[in-house]
Amino acid sequence: MVKEAEVRTPLILGKDITYHQITEDVCQPVEGKAGRLWWLIFSVAVVLALWGVGMIMYTIGRGIGVWGLNNTVDWAWDITNFVWWVGIGHAGTLISAVLLLFRQKWRMAINRAAEAMTIFAVIMAALFPAIHMGRIWLAYFVFPIPNQFGSLWVNFNSPLLWDVFAISTYFSISLVFWYIGLIPDFATIRDRAVKPMAKRVYSMLSFGWTGNAKAWVRFEEVSLVLAGLATPLVFSVHSIVSMDFATSVIPGWHTTIFPPYFVAGAIFSGFAMVQTLLLVVRKVLHFEHYITIQHIELMNIIIIVTGSMVGVAYLSELFISWYSGVEYESYAFINRFSGPYAWAYWIMMSCNVISPQVMWIKKLRTSLTFSFFLSIVVNTGMWFERFVIIVTSLHRDYIPSNWSMFHPTFVDIGIFLGTLGLFFTLFLGFTRVFPVLALNELKSILKSSGEAYRGKEDHHENAPSHDAAA
Repeated sequence: MVKEAEVRTPLILGKDITYHQITEDVCQPVEGKAGRLWWLIFSVAVVLALWGVGMIMYTIGRGIGVWGLNNTVDWAWDITNFVWWVGIGHAGTLISAVLLLFRQKWRMAINRAAEAMTIFAVIMAALFPAIHMGRIWLAYFVFPIPNQFGSLWVNFNSPLLWDVFAISTYFSISLVFWYIGLIPDFATIRDRAVKPMAKRVYSMLSFGWTGNAKAWVRFEEVSLVLAGLATPLVFSVHSIVSMDFATSVIPGWHTTIFPPYFVAGAIFSGFAMVQTLLLVVRKVLHFEHYITIQHIELMNIIIIVTGSMVGVAYLSELFISWYSGVEYESYAFINRFSGPYAWAYWIMMSCNVISPQVMWIKKLRTSLTFSFFLSIVVNTGMWFERFVIIVTSLHRDYIPSNWSMFHPTFVDIGIFLGTLGLFFTLFLGFTRVFPVLALNELKSILKSSGEAYRGKEDHHENAPSHDAAA
């Protein structure tokens, strides 16, 4: 008895979806007018961004004394937000690069938004070290500079300097990877443009793309090379960020588990933010045919796996602190879950370890509303993870007279909310200028993964480079 293979769930829904229809749907947000929901979210984001910019200018003018820092807790919300944003910036390039290397077709609908998220999240992260310097006009001190400026060579032994090189390298590769993928789609918009200025701008952005076979071969080769470079960078960047803590002698930080633990947590939070953005894009831009329930479910499965890895890391930390026999290490962790900041620790455990496990229930992991809610819960929990690691390890010193509590000021809160607003302002602006879906790549899988062609075999017709009919 021969058993027939099951027909896979289509990645592109809709019986009437054609090459031309994909072009029309993906180009509509760029060429048409924005809807009311887009304007509502964009307006809120702009207000938050302006407030954040005001708080940053206030900090630069008055100094970081306007934050809630003190002599004991001299790292708090600034470094918490930095590590949180770097973590979010991980998943975008990872999704696109790894799924490209493994030839996974479901990446086509989500890679563009994920890559854009990486760019904007890393920009948000870069703000915090700059303003934490206090005198931002001397920010060039972090770079190796000529001797004409005096003996100001940086300390190459410091993980803080490794951050500068690792994050700038990662950002550069991610930016090029993102832009290369956009070139064919810029050409499609160029060919459709009516206004002379728009046609000129997209002509420059598309670098004279012709869509011939040679161009596509080079496009594939460059994409694979950049994906191969980006994948190890994803793991190296957050490993180096973790060494800011692991190379210190502070109890609770000085541990070799930090690099893999931070990488797993970064991927976990990054996928949750991608999920948030995908659901917003799906609703606001009406991309229900392209960002399907199956995409959301696959993302949720990855969130389950990475959330479980983070849970194992938390338990390993507790075991190591007990098994080490070092009383200071033991106290650091006992203080975390039972001390003054126990509420933050249990929020972290609830959001990051317990909540993702409910996604084992298929009905919940295929629910759009619940998936959106859980993605926000996970990112909240990951923010509290960084807060717990940093603040609860610092607020209790070896000398009880130095013990102190951290209380954020309105400036701390305003800067954080401002970066959220600025991030969503940039992302929503991106959806109105660049195609948020990889339209030419979607065309390449229409015959094999489109609902209209489900169960059919057609190996003779290839997707065109861009829609001539458009």
